[in-house]
Amino acid sequence: MPSISEIAPNLRLDKTGIWSAASTEAISYPEEGNQACFELEESSFWFKHRNACITMAATVFPPANNGPIFDIGGGNGFVSCGLIKAGFETVLVEPGPSGAANGKSRGIPTVICATTTDAGFKNSTLDGVGLFDVIEHIEEDHNFLTSIRNLLKPNGRLYATVPTYSMLWSEEDELAGHFRRYTRDSICSVIEGAGLKIDYATYFFRPLPAPIFLLRSLPHRLGVKRTPNQEAANDHKAGIGAALMDGLLEREIRNISHGRTMSFGASCLVVASAR
Repeated sequence: MPSISEIAPNLRLDKTGIWSAASTEAISYPEEGNQACFELEESSFWFKHRNACITMAATVFPPANNGPIFDIGGGNGFVSCGLIKAGFETVLVEPGPSGAANGKSRGIPTVICATTTDAGFKNSTLDGVGLFDVIEHIEEDHNFLTSIRNLLKPNGRLYATVPTYSMLWSEEDELAGHFRRYTRDSICSVIEGAGLKIDYATYFFRPLPAPIFLLRSLPHRLGVKRTPNQEAANDHKAGIGAALMDGLLEREIRNISHGRTMSFGASCLVVASAR
């Protein structure tokens, strides 16, 4: 593990064991969002499957020098914990205080409460960066990804997930502070435009576009309001089709393990390398 103070000189270790910066940059994500996710993550098929896909992609395409993965915008550290359990050294970088505290409570050894800008990360210092459902929160995605590219060492790896298809836009996107949803081509285009080479890109969550459209997007277009907390909890339960859902999602993990791509899905997973 590199010395945090050497690669991010603006950070100081506070009494809780979290690295923090003096300044706080505004982010497009509600602070209460981390706590809402914290209450769902452990029991949610969505969070569990996303973790399985991410860790499999990192196994097939490991970070440069087998170095640590910096999980930037990592919320409560659910993905960080999954990566650590899979054997990857991982640092949680989360600007929201509640998310950083939740990550620390989960036992993540190194937690940073700051944005990359506030932390002052030096260029060409990171072997791996994770952006898991983060890029859609950034209005200037090209500029942000260029800054991430600059942080990576030569051949350093970027791992990213994003929500897909503008037709699936709904109230949930607005409440979460999203600026857009992507296609596989559009997210690959902006990543390549930032100076990275695509190593692998696939859709996943193939069973979900139709339910999302019917239960979220269509009501949103018709002006029907959902009850956020209860509806979110229901969305993260597999329901009566749990066995079928598990089988379909397990096949996605096998596809990723063999480097096979999938042609549709509610999310996209991309692995790229710094040129």
